[in-house]
Amino acid sequence: MEVTISNIRKEFDRFPALNDVSLKIASGELIALLGPSGSGKTTLLRLIAGLDFPTDGKIFFGEEDASHRSVQERNVGFVFQHYALFRHMTVAENISFGLKVRPSSARPPKAEIRRRVLELLDMVQLGGLEKRYPHQLSGGQRQRVALARAMAIEPHILLLDEPFGALDAKVRKELRRWLREFHDRTGHTTVFVTHDQEEALELADRVVVMSQGRIEQVGSADDVYDRPGSPFVFSFIGESSQLPIEVKGGTVLFQGQPIGISEAEEGAGELFFRPEDVVLVDAPDALFGKVTACRRLAGTRIAEIDIANDGHAPYHVEVEVPLHAPVELRSELRFRPTRWKIFRK
Repeated sequence: MEVTISNIRKEFDRFPALNDVSLKIASGELIALLGPSGSGKTTLLRLIAGLDFPTDGKIFFGEEDASHRSVQERNVGFVFQHYALFRHMTVAENISFGLKVRPSSARPPKAEIRRRVLELLDMVQLGGLEKRYPHQLSGGQRQRVALARAMAIEPHILLLDEPFGALDAKVRKELRRWLREFHDRTGHTTVFVTHDQEEALELADRVVVMSQGRIEQVGSADDVYDRPGSPFVFSFIGESSQLPIEVKGGTVLFQGQPIGISEAEEGAGELFFRPEDVVLVDAPDALFGKVTACRRLAGTRIAEIDIANDGHAPYHVEVEVPLHAPVELRSELRFRPTRWKIFRK
């Protein structure tokens, strides 16, 4: 099912939680809504689900306007962070609930419901556990039951709100891989909300980066990480440092001095770069500062550097250095970005 969000605005007590948001989600696509708290990502998910309705704008399911349809009319599957399973029901009863409460005219026969439940249990790798209760399952198993329950009604769209947020790091990683494989097998249009960058970049076909009720950028993991379209996206996705610079005669200047990189467009701006995109140099035209801390990160080290700022608080940057690099606390380190982005003021 293709979903089109057209110029959506949502206000709560005249406060715009979403402001002129437009997005097209292809049928069978796995989309991540990523952003900090208050960015509007959960509000957008609730509007797609029909749990809230837009102040302005429209939401289309395929060619049909679903903007003011109820949750039931939209036929969406919803998975919450905290499972929302019925404690007094077995796994099988939880999964079949959405089918059993349908009007008699739309309710499948008992044998068909049971067949569907067992099929879904196998699909979510919980075969043989249909008689257990939620308290007898691990957190990861409960979340898979919640997903099977959402899938039982054969939804047009699957919506997940921070689906792994309540789980520990190891279980989250395992379930991320499993969800991607599950999605590839079923082919459902899926939208999930997360504030976890790693989760969004690993799972989604496209990432929708949101801030203050607007979409900042939409793209693949490579797009939003390697080609961020705004200062917010650069600073929010991954680690980054920024410094005020000026470009004169094609040369990038920091505090009036060349730093060994060039740029065509003249004028002032902000230089952004990532810790892994630097090289240590022994040259006068480079950035330099005092090492204030150094920490191990897998096969490299991260050096934290303070750069003097004419009597003001120093600029703080981080650079990735090889394990064998002679980096000592309070020593001077000189470096240049190898990849960077300049955003104009």
